[in-house]
Amino acid sequence: MNIELRFFASLRESLGKDRERATVPPEVQTVGDLRAWLVARGEDWAAALGGTRPVRAAVDQTMVTADALLHDGAEVAFFPPVTGG
Repeated sequence: MNIELRFFASLRESLGKDRERATVPPEVQTVGDLRAWLVARGEDWAAALGGTRPVRAAVDQTMVTADALLHDGAEVAFFPPVTGG
């Protein structure tokens, strides 16, 4: 499955990129699977997306939870929660 990844705010800064096209293996079916697959890429990815770090996700510009299913051609965006005052 081919997807478009987007990274915003501190995630973009940590990873040094704002987007990437990726071909994910068949076992990556959900946003949670995708996040785990990205974390397994290495230290920078684990620091940005791993553990209990709060990260929000959207698929095709709709906010989703970790169990949201992916589809070929999906745009998946990751970003930290927004705070304000």
